[in-house]
Amino acid sequence: MIKNEKIVIVIAGIIIGIISVTLVLLGNPANMGFCIACFVRDTAGALGLHRANAVQYIRPEIIGLVLGSCLMALSKKEFSPRGGSSPLTRFILGFFVMIGALMFLGCPFRMILRLAGGDLNALVGLVGFICGILAGIFFLNRGYTLKRTYSLPKIEGVIFPVIQIVFLSLLLAAPAFIYFTEAGAGPGAKHAAIAISLAAGILVGILAQRTRLCMVGGIRDLVLFREWKLLLGFLAILASAFVMNTATGNLSVGFANQPIAHTDGLWNFLGMLTVGFGSTLLGGCPLRQMILAGEGNTDSVITVIGLFAGAAFAHNFSLASSAKGPTTNGMIAVAIGLVVMLIIAVVNTRKAAATVNN
Repeated sequence: MIKNEKIVIVIAGIIIGIISVTLVLLGNPANMGFCIACFVRDTAGALGLHRANAVQYIRPEIIGLVLGSCLMALSKKEFSPRGGSSPLTRFILGFFVMIGALMFLGCPFRMILRLAGGDLNALVGLVGFICGILAGIFFLNRGYTLKRTYSLPKIEGVIFPVIQIVFLSLLLAAPAFIYFTEAGAGPGAKHAAIAISLAAGILVGILAQRTRLCMVGGIRDLVLFREWKLLLGFLAILASAFVMNTATGNLSVGFANQPIAHTDGLWNFLGMLTVGFGSTLLGGCPLRQMILAGEGNTDSVITVIGLFAGAAFAHNFSLASSAKGPTTNGMIAVAIGLVVMLIIAVVNTRKAAATVNN
């Protein structure tokens, strides 16, 4: 049974890697077939939550991920509206996970795609990401937990997928109050056709829902249980995207002149340390949060709203990095984020211990 599951997740990873590179060939920014952090940031900009003209576009891939997960969960009778687990804490963790991702310029998914494209700065980010997960595991082993979740009426779980349909309608109708990056003005102007991006998102959403693909879960399970299953999926994405990049002439190995990346090793490390730590405290990476939101998990919806708020805040207050490197405001924000996450981890570990003792 486990062997079959591993085969399925490897096949899913290979398909997702091929889809990711294909999206780049069809118009997405380099090494950005998928990036949950970048695409949430672009969508936040399109909705006017920030005014960074270079990154404003409602990304159909995000819409597709949620709808694909929702449709698959409904078809398998796994759609389960639930929530109520420390919502404000999850919002804050989601906020700072986004701050860390925009320091590095990518979520764990894009980190893998950057590696597959030869961007060695992503190796530094990967080390930071693993260290962040290990920090989270330290607290998990001592009883860290957020509050329990509760079953909710079905309408609560349906709202977020419906919002995605509203976003798709706004993208297609393109009313004046929706912002679009002008051609040549930045990554927001680079995208595959809407139908292709939407279809790719739906397919990846379906595959991620069935396989429970999660970069944080993969490393966490390997450390805690010596279980490789989830991590195999991302290794398959890395391998297939690497082969695709090599075959299409898009492999560029090195640190300098990588697309939408900077070479500051310390802050690449700390940015992904923040993402790894926060995602472990949340119970899943940004991709996993999107998939769970599609399944009706309102705790993950709150986390995604935190991601949106973090993206808006990052670009309104100059926290996000650029190809020139990190900003001073961004460095301060990442440092604050790590302190806040540490406090959340300690407080919720002590609460859990006190509950057991009583």
